[in-house]
Amino acid sequence: MAHLLVADDERDIVELISRFAEHEGYTVDTAGNGAEAVSLCEKKDYDLVILDIMMPEMDGFTVCKKIREKKKTPVIMLSALGAEYDKLMGFELGVDDYVVKPFSPRELMARVKAVLARNGAKEQSGEITFQGIRIDTLARAVYVDGEKKELTAKEYELLVYLVRNKGIALTREKILSAVWGYDYYGDDRTVDWQIKLLRGKLGPYRKCIVTLRGTGYRFDEKA
Repeated sequence: MAHLLVADDERDIVELISRFAEHEGYTVDTAGNGAEAVSLCEKKDYDLVILDIMMPEMDGFTVCKKIREKKKTPVIMLSALGAEYDKLMGFELGVDDYVVKPFSPRELMARVKAVLARNGAKEQSGEITFQGIRIDTLARAVYVDGEKKELTAKEYELLVYLVRNKGIALTREKILSAVWGYDYYGDDRTVDWQIKLLRGKLGPYRKCIVTLRGTGYRFDEKA
């Protein structure tokens, strides 16, 4: 089974997550501060890191940046902070999911399973093209008018889903279910934040992602 790292300076939370994770069959290492988390990630290859933002010695954002410098380990950010800025910061760093305290341990485990499943699944080989957008699904690379764009894992999955469903009205709930891979119980503005980040990387094709007020989004070639 998967090997997880749980990093949080609140011992009760670490023990709670560890207990539920071990019950699911995962192997768990723990860290009580950011520096310890970075050190463990340098020594071992984890399948997923559950990372608190507010930690002593080194905050979660910094830890995530340092992990991303050398590895593409999936990260679920865990924090009492619920402000839009903090979530946006996490997603810009390529965080796979963001959970606000207090949370349900069972819901967290569902998210862990979903992230592990997405990152462990093999992307089907081939190529998807749409006007000036080219998606190399084998390399998980995206090109806009020939220029390679650096997308996070979530931005890539979202773009592929939108393009494959072009012309179809997609609710936020449907996007969450398809891209995040679980029944989402949090803020559905997660989709809005990811759309905003994705649009910023599509250049002249940003308008292809059409906002449907009160509903969701549609990828439209006529936009």
